[in-house]
Amino acid sequence: MPEPTHRAGAAALLGRPNAGKSTLLNRIVGEKLAIVTRKPQTTRSRILGIWNGPDAQVLLLDTPGFHEGSRPLNQALNAVALEVAGSCDVAVLLVDPLRGVDAGHEALLERLARRGTPVVLAATRCDLPDRRELPWPPAGLEALPAVRTSGATGEGVAELLAEVVARLPLGPPLHPEDELTDRPLRFLCAEQVREAVFECLEQEVPYGIAVEIQEFDESRPDLVRIRADLLLERASLKGIVLGRGGAMIKRIGSTARPALESLVGRRVHLELWVKHAPDWPRRANLLKSLGYC
Repeated sequence: MPEPTHRAGAAALLGRPNAGKSTLLNRIVGEKLAIVTRKPQTTRSRILGIWNGPDAQVLLLDTPGFHEGSRPLNQALNAVALEVAGSCDVAVLLVDPLRGVDAGHEALLERLARRGTPVVLAATRCDLPDRRELPWPPAGLEALPAVRTSGATGEGVAELLAEVVARLPLGPPLHPEDELTDRPLRFLCAEQVREAVFECLEQEVPYGIAVEIQEFDESRPDLVRIRADLLLERASLKGIVLGRGGAMIKRIGSTARPALESLVGRRVHLELWVKHAPDWPRRANLLKSLGYC
């Protein structure tokens, strides 16, 4: 009987905020599962993306960027990253070479080494000349496998996947081959609305907002009706989010709608409401129901 050659397991995408984890995940799976914005700390939860190769299945786990912060939401996001790091088969540590490896990266590498987790170093944004010219891997980490990647262009993705697959355990696929994620469609839609919030609103405003889907009606074959609440941590944000004559809330809806229609494969009627929820970042049950932890 021939020896099994198929490999399957979980690969955690770990790194600081804005390291390029979500962009890389979307590039590998070929679908927009994780939202991407120019602002840091956009990802608030674990996002699974499933990649199938001829002899392997990789469960890619996008994680919130590990960061400093004492608020319950910050602690919950860091806990998600550490939980994924503590249970994965392979850790992919994404580093922006322009920023380099800091004490937080080193602490995470020590934690992974104690657990015996294989690590692959990935330099991100290697399509940009100022990153490409910097040395890689960083000094002192030459013993680790290291690749240069670009989620924007796909450069280095095949090499990265090869390094990951080589370190996965032997075994059959863990999910059906036609499955891309374990996240429900409602959650993915809420994330698309939240991406629009980040794109339309400036400075710190988006960080005080969560999105909760209240209605998701798929009863019509040509239309999905979605009603979502924008939960505001501070009442003073209401005027900003609504805008003069409701202009901003309309802009957020218009920005989110194309991505939603691409996601559900139908026209979308989107209704957005603004709700003051001052304690949403501190309510563990709500954070869990929102899918953030």
